[in-house]
This record gives sequence, structure tokens and C-alpha cells, in this order.
Amino acid sequence: MKLVTAFLRLVRWPNLVFIAVTQSLFYYCIIRPFNAAVGGQWLFDTRNLLVLVIASVLIAAAGYIINDYFDLNIDRINKPEKLIVEKVIKRRWAIIWHILLSLTGVLLSIYVDIREHLFWVGFANFICVLLLFGYSVSLKKKFLSGNVLISLLTAWVIIVVFLRLLFQGCLPAMGRLCSY
Repeated sequence: MKLVTAFLRLVRWPNLVFIAVTQSLFYYCIIRPFNAAVGGQWLFDTRNLLVLVIASVLIAAAGYIINDYFDLNIDRINKPEKLIVEKVIKRRWAIIWHILLSLTGVLLSIYVDIREHLFWVGFANFICVLLLFGYSVSLKKKFLSGNVLISLLTAWVIIVVFLRLLFQGCLPAMGRLCSY
């Protein structure tokens, strides 16, 4: 039980819940009503949306794990009582979990690509995995670029749902809606 609790703390489960709620609310409260207003056909299948949300959560969880992995020396000094990697979860297992969660998230994104005929979500989420790794390794030490990158990756949670509209020819419909 201690290991499960430590893992949930490692992946920052409240943040992951917030990601899932944010994507779902944005889709159901903004995208769907907009789609209905313009008479569009740009909705995700409910199952595919759920898979996309799960993929986003898994990639974010992997990002938290790799960030803690590379913060180990700093955390030993600044927060030794909150240390999870190495104290409860071995470093090797942290890397394994990072790889498994990242790979599963990207594969689920590719599944959504195939089912929705999009062919960009898997590639984009793979880039997000690489950016999260790059951030953890070196960019977090660079004040502006690290903060800008994390801001963009945070916004990606909403952008990935919104891009469906843009890539499916929704821009002319947006123009019609704004002209009323």
C-alpha cells in the first residue's frame, strides 16, 4: 500500500484529475456547443475522446516522474522528507514507469489518430514526451525557455482538443458564426 501511495504522489494524481476534467469540460462545454451552433461534423467519438484524455493523463504522469527523477539531488537537499524516487521507488523503476506511461500515451494517441482519421495527435504527443524529457534534463534550469515550454505544454491539454476543429475545416464556420 505504501508503494501505491508513493506512486500516486509521484505522478501528482490531483493534477492528473484536473487535466482530465479540464479536457472533458472544454470539449463538452465549449467544443460541442460551438459545433452545434455552426452545424459542424467535427466531434470526437466519445470513446476516442476518453482515450485521448487517458493518453494526456499518462503523458503528464510520465512527465512528473521524469522531472522528479532528474530533481533527485536538489530534492535530497530541499525536501528530503518528501523524497519518493530512490527513497520509496527505485530510480530504475521510475525510468521504467516513465517509459511505459509515455509509450502507452503515445500509442493511445496513435489509436485516436487511426480511429478519427487525424494522423497528427500521435506525432504531436510524441513531441510532448520529448519536450517534457528535455525540460527535465536541462530546460528547467533556463528561466524563460523552461517556463514558456511548460506553459505551452499546459495549454496543450486544451489545444489538442481544439485542433480537431481547425484541422477538419472549421475555420470558415468560425467566420460565419462571428459575423452574426
